[in-house]
Parts: sequence; structure tokens; C-alpha cells
Amino acid sequence: MNNDISDLMDSIFYSGKLGGLPSKKGGTEPASSPQKDELASLAELVQRQSAQLAELDKNVQADIAEMTRQLEQDGLLNEEERAAAGLPAAPAAKAALTTKPAEAPADPLAAFSGLAGRLSSVVIGQDDFLQKLTVAMKRPYISGGKDPVKNVILICGKKGTGRHSALRLVTAGLAEKGLLKGEPAVIDLALYADQASVKLFQQDLFATLGSGAPVVVFDHYSACHPSILPKLAELCAAGRVRLDKRYVAQKGILVETGTALTPKAVGSIDAQGQYLVFISEGGPEKVAAAFGSGFLTHVGDVCETAPLSEEALGEIAKRLWDELAEKTASHLKLTLEPTNRVIPLIVSKFVADEGVPSMRRFIEECYKAFSEYRLQNDEYQPLTVKVAVSGDGLTADFGAGAAPLAALLPGGQTADLTAAEAELDALIGLGKVKDYVRSLEQNCRVQAMRKAKGMKTSSPAMHMIFTGNPGTGKTTIARLVSQYLKAAGALSGGQLVEVTRADLVGKYVGHTAPMTNAVIQSALGGVLFIDEAYSLYRGKDDSFGLEAIDTLVKGMEDNRDDLLVILAGYTAEMEQFLTANSGLRSRFPNIIEFPDYTGKELLEIAKLTCKGKGYRLDETCFEPLEHWFDMIQQTRAREAGNGRLVRNKIEEAILAQSRRVMNEQDPQLDLLLPEDFTLGPEL
Repeated sequence: MNNDISDLMDSIFYSGKLGGLPSKKGGTEPASSPQKDELASLAELVQRQSAQLAELDKNVQADIAEMTRQLEQDGLLNEEERAAAGLPAAPAAKAALTTKPAEAPADPLAAFSGLAGRLSSVVIGQDDFLQKLTVAMKRPYISGGKDPVKNVILICGKKGTGRHSALRLVTAGLAEKGLLKGEPAVIDLALYADQASVKLFQQDLFATLGSGAPVVVFDHYSACHPSILPKLAELCAAGRVRLDKRYVAQKGILVETGTALTPKAVGSIDAQGQYLVFISEGGPEKVAAAFGSGFLTHVGDVCETAPLSEEALGEIAKRLWDELAEKTASHLKLTLEPTNRVIPLIVSKFVADEGVPSMRRFIEECYKAFSEYRLQNDEYQPLTVKVAVSGDGLTADFGAGAAPLAALLPGGQTADLTAAEAELDALIGLGKVKDYVRSLEQNCRVQAMRKAKGMKTSSPAMHMIFTGNPGTGKTTIARLVSQYLKAAGALSGGQLVEVTRADLVGKYVGHTAPMTNAVIQSALGGVLFIDEAYSLYRGKDDSFGLEAIDTLVKGMEDNRDDLLVILAGYTAEMEQFLTANSGLRSRFPNIIEFPDYTGKELLEIAKLTCKGKGYRLDETCFEPLEHWFDMIQQTRAREAGNGRLVRNKIEEAILAQSRRVMNEQDPQLDLLLPEDFTLGPEL
């Protein structure tokens, strides 16, 4: 670079191009004074620019050196680039970082050889299904096509028969042979149940298809929003889903854009050469009913699991027991010695509609019981436990005699059901109402028995309307219904959510539906109790009330398996309320009338009320109280309040008794006498 600068200076000062005069000796005379000044300024400028170029060259060389160092450190330079940079050959460890992934096997079909047979020892009782599934995965390698969708596979069968496990194991087996890379990606379509979630589905589908997963599984198709099914059918038929709006992809996410001409716009969601697998509990006819008959023409293979035979169930039960024995030995230092009846008992816990998980749940309960024994005993020495069968459960002998294994567990459903039954029995009167509540629990048990035998179950609609005057026990019975059905297994949560019109109806347009939906969500798994429900309907002009009713009806339909709604109110008013929506009456087939209490029943309630407050009624109070209660009930039961009438009268008597005993010596502080009661005709 310095030689270049010298040549440049010589050309400026001695070439004569800037007005220098030729010399007598053939050279160049120095320029005149003005020319000298101009040339000096130009020379100074050239020197400054030269210095700047030198500094820039220095910085560029430093940047190149840093980039080379970073590339070397990351192992991203090949041998030719390393040599050009004056670096030694890469060590073995660095070279390993740049090794390409293993190539697919030269003969892909070899990866399928014997695969189904190997997996049959893991997935019990499904040999034919495994063979069909292997064929389905092999099909695209036989056809030799390179379509965006390798194959569309429909897997049918009941829950717990190995559908998901078999697919996962087949995929893993092919991955070991280098034929597939990665694990199956599962899209749970139940997550996209409403219209608002359709856009989220498109985002998730775009991300999943672009993730490189070799198999994409679509589960619970019957629970998604109906508009999603045509998109899935299009994906299977054409290998892509057209988008009705303009999107761009940013960091793997679809972003909607309103720009008319967008570079690199995404117009469709494309498959990337994956297997598309649909899981169904029903056969092809059920799938066709959901997607349309044309969908099946794009399904390459239908693989259906078989019902598990007794032999298969026995083998599965033995494996589950072996897992339990290994776990108790390693974690709890308990060695289990079972009798030969234990395995058949585990098989008896099999529920056809649930599959193998029903047996596994029993095994998990057994482990909890063994764990509870260790928690309750300080000694942690190795111990041999003899396990036997008694009735429909197991007994365990830890050295002090056999006892029911389930007794080690904290109180469960049986204890809860017993408590609810005892509280129901303690209620005064309401004989028909209590019989109805018991019939609900009995139906739950019968359906559970049918389910265990693989029979169809039919749970009738349990939504109810309680009609009757105030104080007849409607809220109390609603709470007991929630406890009862929770204990019976018909409700998952068992909570009672009690609301009125103010909790459901908004104050401005667009406010009511979100309020009502929020209440419904809080009651899922339990009972939604709407008191004075007739107030929701104040005529055809009450648009807010009608919106709440419509939202409630839809919520009941959408959550019919996990929500019980009880409406309460006066008899005549509730009859009028049922005309507010055409779907109301059909959804509340159980209308239960709560009769007014008799005088005798109110007297019994009075005794219980006194006991609950730490008092007792003198026997001389019984006859006048019963007579007075009868009189009130015959004339003004609705206004008096039934049970509320009793509570008010007892509280009034307690205040009167307090004034009385203050003037007595050695009084009985817990006794209520007739003079403590004012039993006039007025309320």
C-alpha cells in the first residue's frame, strides 16, 4: 500500500498534469507559487485519506480474524477454509461436530422386517392390529411416491386397547432403524371446541406440520368445532389447507396481514411428507358420518384393535402386578407374596369402556395402600407381605394377621356416601324428595355395573326444578344432591354454586352472556343452583333475561356430562318460566314439588333446631307448638316460611328465656318452657 501512495504522489508532482513547467534538462520545473499551495493542499488531503484507508484496512482484517476465530470455535470451517486462514487441521473432536446425521438405510423395507412380531410381546393381544399398522407405515415405501402426505391412517378401537402405545412403539422402532426421525406429534382436537379456537387450530397445525415430526396424530375429532373437519379432510386429500386470509410466517408463527401485496405470503398450510393418523373409538362408518363419506377415499389403511381376550387380560394383569411388586420392593422394602387368586381379581377390575387403565387404577390404589402402611409405621425394615383375596378386594398380612388392604387408605367414596345418606335421613319429612335423591344414586351404581360388564350405559337427564314455598328445604336438598352424586361418582367436583338473577344478568349489551358463562364454568363438575329462577324471565321484552336463559340452555348442552342444573322457585311462577325458551321444559324433565311442612314436622324441626343451639324443649311445649304451627301452615304457609318460621320462633324464645332466668335462682339454662313462647295468631 505504501508503494501505491508514493506512485500517486510522484504522478501528482512530476507528471506536469497540474501545470508544472518542463525543465531545461528534460525534467519539470517547480510550479509557480499559487500552484505550489494548491499541490501542497492536495497532497495533505491524499495523506489523510491514505491514513483513513490504512485504519479501515486494519479494522477489516481484525473483523475477518475474529470471524474466522468464531467459526473455528464453532467447528464450522471446512479443511479448505482452515488452510486458507492459516489454521491447522481440525482435531477429531471438532470434526465430529460437523458430521452429518446418519443417512436413511439403503433398503428402507428392511426396517420393517420382524417389527410387528417384536412389538407383540409389548402390546398384548393385538397381533393382527400390529401387523396392519406395520403395513400402513410400509405402504408409501412400496408405492414409491413422494406426496406431501405419506399415508392417511385410521386407527379404531376402544379406549385402553393399545392404540396410542402401538403407534408410538412402531414409530420408535422405525426411528431406531434410521427410517424416521423424531416422535409422533399429537394434536388434541378437543382443545378447539368453539369458533374462537379455529384460528388457534390453524396456528398449531402450521407449527406441527413444520416441526419435522414424521407422524401427526389427530385425536378426539368428534369434540372439535365442526368447521375444523373440512380443513382436515382437505389436508388429507390435497396435502394442504387453504387459508381464507393473508398470512406471513414469522419465527414459525402465522401472522395475519392486511397488506394486499405481501412478499412471501402464506396462502396454505402444507404437509411436509408426514403420516397423518386419526384415532377413533368408532369404526370407519362413524368417521364417515363426521367427515363425510368422501373422506374415506383418502384413507390408505384402517387399523382396528381387537377386544382384549381373557388370556390377554390375564397376561396384562400379571405384568401390572409384577410392576407393583417391583415398585414396592425397591421403594418400600416390601416383598409381596400373592395367592393364585390375585391375578383373576385384577382382571375382574377391567372395565370395557376404559380398557387397561381401569386395571392400572386398581394397582395404583394398592400401591397407595402399601405406601400408607409405611407412613403409619416408624420401622423401615424389609418385610414380606402375604397378599390374598377377600370378596372384591385384597387383604394384606404384614405379620399381625390379614386385614383389608383398602382399610389403609383414607376415607373415600364409601365414607362420603354414608355421610350424605345419614344427613339425608336426618331431614324431617320430604319423603318423596328423599326417595328421588336415592334413586339417582341407585341409577349411578347400576350404570357403573353395566359399564364394568361392557354394556351400554344410559344416564338420564338429571337436571331438576324444585318448586314450593320458601323454607321447605330446597337449598338443603340441592347441597345433598351434589354431595350424593359426587360420592356416587356421577359428578367430578360435587360443589354447589348458588346464584340468582343478579349473578347471571348483566347491566349493558354484551355483558350477560360472559357473566352466565363464567358462572357455568365455576359449576362444572358440580351443581348450579339458581334460586328464584323465574326472575330470569320478566316477559318477552326482557332481552337481558332471555339472553341469560339462552346461554344457560347452550351451556347445559355443551357440558351435559359434567353439569347438573337445579332451578328453584314458586310453583306457579316456575310454570310460567318454562315458556321463556322452547328448550327449557325438555331439559328439565324432573320437576319436584316440595310440600309445606305439617305442624308435626315443624315441631320435630323445632326440636332439632333447639338441639343444634344447645337448648331443649320442655315436653309441655310440644302440644301448643304443634297446634300453633298447624294453624299458621293452614292460613299463610307461603309468607310464614316453613322452616324459617321455626328458626325465628326458637330464636325469639331463647331471648325470652334469657330474660326469665335472670330472675330465677339456680335456673336450667338450657330449657325452654311454654312461657318463653308467644303463640298468638300474628307472625
